[in-house]
Amino acid sequence: MSEFLTAVATHAFMRNAVLTGILASVACGIIGTHVVVRRISYIAGGIAHSVLGGIGAAIYLQRVHGLTGFGPLHGAVLAALLAAAIIGAVSMRARERVDTVIGAVWAVGMAAGIIFLSRTPGYGEDLMSYLFGNILMVRTRDLWLIAGLDVIVVATSLLFYDQFLAVAFDEEFSRVRGARVELYYMLLLLLTALTIVLLVSVVGIVMVIALLTIPAAIAGQFAGRLSLMMVLAVVVSIALTTGGLALSYGPSLPAGATIILLAGVAYLIAVGVTRLMRGRRARSAAA
Repeated sequence: MSEFLTAVATHAFMRNAVLTGILASVACGIIGTHVVVRRISYIAGGIAHSVLGGIGAAIYLQRVHGLTGFGPLHGAVLAALLAAAIIGAVSMRARERVDTVIGAVWAVGMAAGIIFLSRTPGYGEDLMSYLFGNILMVRTRDLWLIAGLDVIVVATSLLFYDQFLAVAFDEEFSRVRGARVELYYMLLLLLTALTIVLLVSVVGIVMVIALLTIPAAIAGQFAGRLSLMMVLAVVVSIALTTGGLALSYGPSLPAGATIILLAGVAYLIAVGVTRLMRGRRARSAAA
C-alpha cells in the first residue's frame, strides 16, 4: 500500500488513474443504480458492446479512406445512441422480442467492430484495449470529459429524480397517472449510452459494464431508498477502483481486470453478509 501511495504522490499517470476511478464512479454509481433497479443490465451490456462497431468503423474510415474529423469517439456516440434507440423502441412496443433484439445488437456491433479493426492496418492488435481499456494511460483531457459527463448525469438525475423514481418502481401506476413513461425510459437509455461512450475509450467495455452493475448491486443489498442507493453505489465504486489500483500496482497486474475481480469478490461478500443478517433477524423474530 505504501508503494501505491508513493506512486500516486510522485507519478502523474497514477494520479490520473485514481481520479478517473473517482470521476467514473460518480456517473456509473448514479446511472448504474437506475440500471440495476429497472433490471436492464442486459440492455447496458448490449449498448456497451455495440459501441465497438462504431469505434471500428470510425478508425477504418479515418485510416484507410482518409475521412478526417470523424474519430473513434464520434463513431462510438453514433453507435451507442443508435443501439439505445433501437433497444428502447423495441422494448416499449414489442416486449416479447427484447432479448432477441439486444442479442442481435450486441453480436452485430461486436462483429462489425472486429471486422473493421482487422481491416485497418496497425489496429488489429488493439482490440483488447477496447475490451479492457487501460486506466493507467488516461490523459488530462479525458478527465475533463468524464467530469463533464458527471455534471450532465447529476443534473439530469436531480431534475428528473421524481419521474425516474416513479417509473422505476411502479411503471404501470405512473402510466395510469399520465406520466410520460416512454419518454423517461428513453432518456434513461440515452444517459446510459452517453455514460458508456465516454468511459469505454478510457476503461474499456468490460469494466464499464462492471462499474455500471456491481457497485449498484452491492449498494442495493444495504440501501432501501433510491437516493441512498445512488450515494452508496458511488462510494462503493470509488473504493473498488482505488482498491483495485492499489492491489494491482505491486505485482504489476492488469489494473482493469483486478478492479473487476475485486468488485466480484465484494459482491459475493455483500450477498453473504445480507443473507446472514436476514437469517439472524428471522431467528430473532421467531424466538
